[in-house]
Amino acid sequence: MSLTYESPGRAALHLARAASLAPSPHNSQPWSFVEEGHDHGFEVHLDDARRMILTDPGGREAVIACGAALFNARLAVRLLGFRPVVDLLPEPGNTAYLAHVGYASYAQAEPDEALLARALPRRHTHRGPFGPVPVPDTLLDQLRDDAQAEGAVLRVVDEPEGLRRLAHLVRTAEDAHRADSGHIAELTRCVGPHGVPRELCRHHPDGTLLAGRDYLGLSWYYVRRPRRWSPRTGTVAVLSSRYDSRQDWLRSGQALQRVLLRAAGRDVMAAFHTQPLELPALRAKMRTDLMGGLFPQVVLRLGCAARMASTPRRAPIEVLDRW
Repeated sequence: MSLTYESPGRAALHLARAASLAPSPHNSQPWSFVEEGHDHGFEVHLDDARRMILTDPGGREAVIACGAALFNARLAVRLLGFRPVVDLLPEPGNTAYLAHVGYASYAQAEPDEALLARALPRRHTHRGPFGPVPVPDTLLDQLRDDAQAEGAVLRVVDEPEGLRRLAHLVRTAEDAHRADSGHIAELTRCVGPHGVPRELCRHHPDGTLLAGRDYLGLSWYYVRRPRRWSPRTGTVAVLSSRYDSRQDWLRSGQALQRVLLRAAGRDVMAAFHTQPLELPALRAKMRTDLMGGLFPQVVLRLGCAARMASTPRRAPIEVLDRW
């Protein structure tokens, strides 16, 4: 496939700008986009060079991130007044080509779609404890429905024994990562002006029930680890799928982004704790012991947090090519 770049169309830039606001592992932004001439279509590709090789050797988390970018692109098409037509994995032999988005019939965006779109620039990943205000049960019900609408399952983990077991899995995985010099180096490279801003990593990684990533080596400084859930931990949830194919990863990413935008519209943000999903044995244990056979794709905490600076994004023109 030979790509040449010319001046992109306005619609393609609109889609690329929206898609680039998706979350990704440590702000790696493992995607690229291709515009078909005259805004006839928009392609989502995995940029394997930006994948976290040690953290995500199979590329599952990177594909989920691209799925989140795909949901944003779908939303952007709706704001242009068209229905999106999405074809997942359109070329089976090309694993980097994840999705094609086309334009179908004209249809004005629904109020709910406009509501989700308004949350695009507000959504950000939180790191550290949340405020004491709980996430409303009515919102959690909406988030479950949003995940289901995209073919995934969002399960809130709120019973003490389930929380204890999940916290143990996260702690075991995080301790393994902290003891691995390769993981430490990979994580350290993510901190900076083009990754995760240093000021967003200032919270001690052991300040909530679920262990966090230690971007700055703060775990050397002692802090009393919480032994039980507290309001500062927030609401713990797991996003899962019934199967575990590449297509399921893409669907999970779309479900994740729909959930995150719904939450952000209510000033509720998410913190991610996917460490046990990055170690096959722990992910398998989590699937059988906690998820009833469902495949866990994302572990997150939800809660209310003060507005923080967003992580930097590559400009649309940097991630958009043209046939």
